[in-house]
Amino acid sequence: MRNNDSRKWFNESRYGMFIHWGAYSVAGKGEWIMNRERIGKEEYTRKLIDKWHAEKYDPAAWADLAKKSGMGYMVLTTRHHDGFALWDSKVNSWNAAKLGPKRDLVAPYVKAVRKAGLKVGLYYSPASWTHPDYPGPFYRDWPGEKDWRDASSKRRFIEYYRAELRELLTGYGKIDYLWFDGCIPENIEGDETLKMVKKLQPGIIVNNRLGKPFDIKCSEQTISPAAAGQDWEACLTLNGNWGYHAGDRRWKSPADVIDMLLTCAQSAGNLLLNIGPKADGTVPEESVKILREAGKWISHSRECISNSERHPFTWNSTARPITAKGKKVYLHFLNDPCGSYCWGDLKNKVLSAKLLKNGKKIGFRQEGDRLFLEKIPSPMPDSPATTIVLELDGKPETLTKQTTFWIPQ
Repeated sequence: MRNNDSRKWFNESRYGMFIHWGAYSVAGKGEWIMNRERIGKEEYTRKLIDKWHAEKYDPAAWADLAKKSGMGYMVLTTRHHDGFALWDSKVNSWNAAKLGPKRDLVAPYVKAVRKAGLKVGLYYSPASWTHPDYPGPFYRDWPGEKDWRDASSKRRFIEYYRAELRELLTGYGKIDYLWFDGCIPENIEGDETLKMVKKLQPGIIVNNRLGKPFDIKCSEQTISPAAAGQDWEACLTLNGNWGYHAGDRRWKSPADVIDMLLTCAQSAGNLLLNIGPKADGTVPEESVKILREAGKWISHSRECISNSERHPFTWNSTARPITAKGKKVYLHFLNDPCGSYCWGDLKNKVLSAKLLKNGKKIGFRQEGDRLFLEKIPSPMPDSPATTIVLELDGKPETLTKQTTFWIPQ
């Protein structure tokens, strides 16, 4: 899809915060614990929800972390597949206002995000393992069309999840992004639901997990660029889990985060990076440290990310990823080029070369099809990536278009 006014902010941001938080955070073993451990609704309520108090919940602190980390929007799990709603729902009495925290958790989140000047995103899973009309909670694959008990059960469930969406879309003012998940069992009339969503929130954007037409194509735990012209987003975790997992210490580094962000930006896509707050509402210290370190780099390098455009360049030996915008190309060195760099992929004439962080000029010369950058500071002056900006004589062009990959399938 082509950009329109409602998606302008999305491409300017390029970076957002995903937040998986719910009663499952009490167990500290990820967000799928109900399904994977075959926990019934009564046991789930007694062992997790009744022990969830969210006593240190401070969405303003979350928003501050997102903003200082260079993010432009946030997406909160308002209801995951377990069916427990984080708002004061009139159609779902199994919610945080009546049990556990005993208050609406969505309202202060929306207020804090909006006050911070960020775009408000809500995650919603139409699937609900605990709803009486849902096919069941313990499928290992998503249930299919034939797994509904009967047609009336399916119809009631569709009306139920639409009623929940109406509450979310009419009770909290303007919502910028609705992120759907868990949209199977099949054929829950997503296309018709999206008509309702767009009518209730005309400026909202939605992802591609419920129906058509959608605005954003998303990929999960992988970076998979959409076709040219389609806005897209990769959602990834800071460790190996979405919801808080006390034993998962496989943290990505700040350099990993910047690499992922630039890899998305080089194909005009966004990174939606997840945090899993603890049950009390605090963000794990490791997550905070990683985001802040990456944010320091983004604070002076946003030019190479916001509204980045697709470019024709393939991978090279040292400067990767590469981002581009207008007549500029940004070479990102996550590995030290050791003082010099040769690029054999640029057709354009180079007008200037400089460091993005401080504008210091970098010596260069072009000989035939090769560009040589000389006397690059070593060790690199910026961490985790040093970026050199090339001003070109026109739109970036490659010498040789890559149409396949070297390794045969």
